[in-house]
Amino acid sequence: MILKPLKREFFERNTVEVARDLLGHFLVRKIDENTILVGKIVETEAYCGKNDPASHASRGVTPRTKIMFGKPGIAYIYFIYGMYYCLNVVTEPEGTAGAVLFRAIEPIKGIEYMMKLRNAKRIKDLTNGPSKLTLALDITKDLNGTDMTVIGPLYLAENKNKGNFEIVATKRIGIKVGLDKDWRFYIKGNPFVSKK
Repeated sequence: MILKPLKREFFERNTVEVARDLLGHFLVRKIDENTILVGKIVETEAYCGKNDPASHASRGVTPRTKIMFGKPGIAYIYFIYGMYYCLNVVTEPEGTAGAVLFRAIEPIKGIEYMMKLRNAKRIKDLTNGPSKLTLALDITKDLNGTDMTVIGPLYLAENKNKGNFEIVATKRIGIKVGLDKDWRFYIKGNPFVSKK
């Protein structure tokens, strides 16, 4: 399975468009030369910076959000509830904040390894949530700032055979502001989506 990274230009666009367009492509985690974990992206959320009250970057540049104003295609990873990591990819042209949160993936390759990392019993529950997928792929703050447009420990790869699927747009989950935006996207009927 040869996986070609998505180009930086893919991410240098409107965050909402990128969130929709990422569905069906691959998230790749290279642990070492012999261990590569792959999942198909089935659920995302868009966070649009300055004019989005739910975005970390809504208050401007801070030490934490500086990365969101930087180069598109870079991993933005943060810690929640004092125990879990969430993975995002930076979007928009440099200087404009935006990021797409990965909410769920469909495990494709390295499933046994993922199940060990998560101590999971059922494949269906393995990666159907933002913290579940980071645990299953061993994604931590150490990977914050990783360039996801080049082959490395963490990257996004093109799926040339995405096929046809229906995209559902709904309100984002786990936020208290910005609830008027239907910026959560998922592949209709996919069993790995976190919530219908």
